[in-house]
Amino acid sequence: MDNFFQHKARKRFGQNFLVDENIIERIVRAVGPKESDTLVEIGPGQGAITELLLKRCPSLTAVELDRDLIPMLQFKFREYAKFNIIETDALKFDFGTFAGDKQLRIVGNLPYNISTPLLFHLLGFRGQVKDMHFMLQKEVVDRLSASPSTKSYGRLSVMVQYYCRVQGLFLVPPQSFRPAPKVDSAIVRLVPHSTLPFIAKDENLLERIVNVAFQQRRKTLRNALKPLFPELKPELLPLDAGRRPETLSVEDFVMLADYCTDLNQ
Repeated sequence: MDNFFQHKARKRFGQNFLVDENIIERIVRAVGPKESDTLVEIGPGQGAITELLLKRCPSLTAVELDRDLIPMLQFKFREYAKFNIIETDALKFDFGTFAGDKQLRIVGNLPYNISTPLLFHLLGFRGQVKDMHFMLQKEVVDRLSASPSTKSYGRLSVMVQYYCRVQGLFLVPPQSFRPAPKVDSAIVRLVPHSTLPFIAKDENLLERIVNVAFQQRRKTLRNALKPLFPELKPELLPLDAGRRPETLSVEDFVMLADYCTDLNQ
């Protein structure tokens, strides 16, 4: 079985294995798993976080794409009868069907190359998710928690904050990994709102408006919305048409989307 533990990190999977025991313990303390939880770990890697999670919550499902890691994980955690591994791409996994009537608590050291699309994928199952704790590139965590009129504020900020409460927890330096990445990482907690602070009449339209608005973030609203609404009269917008999208709050975007929804009816 020793050869199971000679797995090398693969660039194509964006693998950087966490090896710092102090950071691992700090992450698990932040998650605070309970025995009654339904835990899902995305990308368990070599099981560094998995091991401590299982000691507190013996019912854990890991979603892992790298098939070479699975025998190692199965052997390492063979004493846990409720430990389960699903070999699949998390971007394609139906977390909703898996959850059923349970509330998931999701944990993961997300590969940098798929973190943004994966976050949007997970937002689609927000009604069945209690909370999410992720290790991400620090730049991504900065974007998640960014405020309007800041460099990091953008589409990801608006849409994640629309659906979730975002809390950046702590930094993780490159030397905590093997191999060491070239960037800093950070831990973030995302808690889906039980009741949305602002409810858009058409959430699909809200997302389209936010997406278009930030494609050229320095444009004014007057120009940014032209591709979606060529006939839109800027002077009738509920917001100053001379403002740039990067200055709008989540509430502002909802107001704008609701106005455009009413125009289409």
